[in-house]
Parts: sequence; C-alpha cells; structure tokens
Amino acid sequence: MPLKTTLAAFAALLLIPLTAQAAGPVVKAPAGAVEGESHGQIEVFKGIPYAQPPVGPLRWAPPKPALPWNGVRKATAFGAACWQPLSPPGSIYADDPPRMSEDCLTLNVWTPQGAAMGTTKRAPVLVWIHGGALTTGFSSEPTYDGTAMARRGVIVVSINYRLGVLGWLASPQLSTEQGGVSGNYGLKDQIEALRWVKANIAAFGGDPANVTIAGESAGGLSVMYLLASPPARGLFAKAIAESAYMVSTPDLKAAKFGAPPAEASGAQFAAKLGAKSLADLRAMDAKTLANTPGFAPFGAVDGQVLPAQLVDVFDRGEQAHVPLLAGFNSGEIRSLRMLAPRPPASAQAYETAIRAAYADLADPFLKLYPPTNLEESVIATTRDALYGWTAERLAAKQAAVGQPAYLYLFDHGYPAADEKGLHGFHASELPFVFGSIDRLPPAWPKPPRTPGETALSDAMVGYWTSFAATGKPIAAGQPAWPAYDGTRAYMAFRATPEPGARLMPGMFDLNEAVMCRRRAAGTQAWNWNVGLWSPPLPPKAAGCS
Repeated sequence: MPLKTTLAAFAALLLIPLTAQAAGPVVKAPAGAVEGESHGQIEVFKGIPYAQPPVGPLRWAPPKPALPWNGVRKATAFGAACWQPLSPPGSIYADDPPRMSEDCLTLNVWTPQGAAMGTTKRAPVLVWIHGGALTTGFSSEPTYDGTAMARRGVIVVSINYRLGVLGWLASPQLSTEQGGVSGNYGLKDQIEALRWVKANIAAFGGDPANVTIAGESAGGLSVMYLLASPPARGLFAKAIAESAYMVSTPDLKAAKFGAPPAEASGAQFAAKLGAKSLADLRAMDAKTLANTPGFAPFGAVDGQVLPAQLVDVFDRGEQAHVPLLAGFNSGEIRSLRMLAPRPPASAQAYETAIRAAYADLADPFLKLYPPTNLEESVIATTRDALYGWTAERLAAKQAAVGQPAYLYLFDHGYPAADEKGLHGFHASELPFVFGSIDRLPPAWPKPPRTPGETALSDAMVGYWTSFAATGKPIAAGQPAWPAYDGTRAYMAFRATPEPGARLMPGMFDLNEAVMCRRRAAGTQAWNWNVGLWSPPLPPKAAGCS
C-alpha cells in the first residue's frame, strides 16, 4: 500500500475518536448525562424528559419522574409539543408546533458556557411556563429562546405540560381511581418539572435555591396556581406573572359561583364522546381528544394541589411569600376581541346599560370608561377586569405579606402593530423580555430592529434577569423601578422605561369593589362579568365598598 494511502487511512482512524470528543457539551446530571449544543457563549440542552410519557394507564394520572438512562442522551432536538388544536386562521399568534405527541413532558435548558464546570458561583434560574389558555403553546416556541437571558448570567428552563382535556380533565371515575381527587394534571406536570430542576439544575451550573417561576397569560395563571399550591412550596424563590388573570376555578365536587363541579363537567365531556369507562377514554386517539371542543381547562379546586379559590388564598395570605414582578399590557384586548362584547349602538344605550348593572358604582364606572369613545371603553373594561385588576391585586397581596412586589404596564407601540390597531397587544412584551425580536411567528406584527427598539429590549431583559438573580429589577443606565407600596408605584414601558405612581387611578378600586360584592353574594369569585356583560351588581356587603 502506498505510503500516502497508509497515512490517509491512519489519519481517518485517528479522526474517529477526535470527532466523538469534539461533540457538544456534556452535563452529568443526577437524572442522566445529556449532550447539548454550543452556540457561541451559550450552551443549549433540548428535549430532556422530566417525567415518564403520560400514555396508556398514565393518561390522566399524576406525572411519574422520568426513569434514569444509561450513557449520554442526545439533547440537541426539541421534544414534541403536547397535543393541542391548531391555530385559528388569521391569528397573529399562529406558530403551530412542528410535532405533537402525548410523550411531551420535556424541558429545555439555556446556560452560559462553562457554567456546569463550576468555575463561577451558581447561576440564578428562570423557569418559563408558556401561555395559550392552557390549551395551546409549547416550550420551544422561538419567542421563548433563552439566549439573551443566558448571556446575562441566568439559566433559562422552558417546560412543556399537558394541555386541554388531556391536562385538566376531572371525573368521578378518575377521582375514585386516584384517592378522591382528579384533574390538574397540567399543574402537577409543572410541579414535577420544578422538582426536576431542584434535583438536577446544579449540574448545569444553576442554583436550586434561586429559582424564579415565570409565565405569560395562561403561564401567568399557572404562576398564580403555583404560588397557591402547597406541593409547590420550596421549589421556587421568586415569581413573575405577565398578563395573568385571576379566574374563578371550578370546585372539584360542588357547584359553586354559578359553575358546575369539575367532575360533572368531565363526566359530561366523556358522555359527549360516547365513552362509558376510563378504559374507553384512554383508548381514544389523543389527537381526537385534543381537537374535540366543549372542554374548558381551568383546573379544579381539589383541596390538595389547589386548596381554595385564588382570591381566597391571596386574601388570607396563604400564598407563597416570595418576591413578585407582575404586570399587563395596555392593549390586551385589541388582539383578543372575542373576549369583549360589541359596543352598543349609542352612548345613551351604553350609559343606560351600565347604570342598570352597576347601581351605586355606575358613576365611578362611567368616569373610568366614558361613553364618549364606546369601542375604547368596552376594550378597557375587559382589559382591566381580566388583567389590570389581577396584576395590581397580586402586587398588593405580596406587599401585604411583607414581600417586595413590582408592578408594570407595557404600553409600547411601533408601526407594524399600531397600524393594525394593536398598540400594546396581548403578549407583545414577550420579544422585548426575551430579546427575541428576530424570532417571532410569521403573522406577528414585528417590531423594527432599530436602536430604540433594541435599547428597550435590552432594558427589559436587564430588569427581568436582575429580578431573577436578586429579587430586585435593575437595568444598567435605566430608571430605578420603585417597589409597589403605599404609593402604588409601577414602571411603564413605552419608548423607554418610565416609573410612576397610582396606575390608572380608580381602576383597581372599582374592580376590587365589584369582585368583593359578587363574592359576598356567592355569585362568582372572579370579576369576569364586566361592563356590558355584567348582570346586576349585588348590594353592598360587609367589608365591601
């Protein structure tokens, strides 16, 4: 054999182990060793299972920890999304997952390069819970890319959890099978993911004692559920709730606040499908189940994972006592018009309807939401009842138990959104928080990549990551963010960050009074029926204004 050929063959043999050695970064975690990818100064580990696949007898069962594996597991591809319906035509949020499966309980980790080597102190951790009405969404949505936060020294973990009927169904048969309770499987998945983080994140360089839970919309609702949930205690140290909504959750077994028991709703859904047993339900195709309408996945007050209504938990100070950052967007309902009723035909019709429904609170209501601009007033009433009231209530209740709380309003506009009447629309803060302006869904009205937009995003990434690290939102070169206290301080994000006091004066007090009266009358625990959708307000009750 010619010398050149011999040398070439020898070199090829040498390249085999060298190629293996040159593979991506490897982390040896208690759950098992994983191999990820390096992207500049960031290492990414994708699709790591934190629980066993919830299939077969584990469908509609509490999650079981993932089984450990031998060898090094490839973690270079995102896991499948949990089963969900596709986006409706024309949705600006349309970003359907490339792959769906019941085997979906995975998470992803973005970490600063070398963090797992232990060369620096343990990094703070932010666990991201996606939104989507507990029905859609997935952890690998490009908007949630953790690169920008990881560059600031924060490890980002994004998680999948079961959705829709597969994640939240309760029924008498399931309760019998599971010791008297059922439902809330999506929430139990989130808790299991946090247990995985606590047990494994140190191997990635993270501090298991410095974990922040964060989420937007249904992710914000999930953050509130976790704050209220006893099994989640000790699994996180701080919380961020973006555009959360404090819903009235059905009771597991009793009809309350005008809602049927969660078990009864589940039994009705099973009957609609023609299922006569749990075996029938578990034999059904997951895609069919996920795409069958008629199920509202808002969990159940079961006395265990969700011990009581959120409003009651926070009123009694029984939530987790941790620092909180919470806020909402000025144009939430502009992209969620289905949540708001149509404006009436005239200003007089609007005022007549409000006076009939709100009695002695009609004057403050009409002052806040005047008939001079009907469409704007209708949008604002729904925004404030859902999102504004919730954000300020969270800040007030955390401050009341002695915890630092920070309130914000995202009121930023840019041409692509404003030209479509979507100024400050629902979720529009996300690309600024994640620094992911260049990773948005195709139909999303995209911010321009200008110095001003980049500077605002840099500021918000800074505030969010410093809060995750220290419990105080601080951004270099930006205004100090005052804590919510007696001045009811907040930060507005417009072209630049602008601190202020008493956000939308009268908004919180009016909605709190309405909610208080309805709760006292036993008609609802949450301020959903608002504005033109409001039934007559109950009379003033003890303790209510």
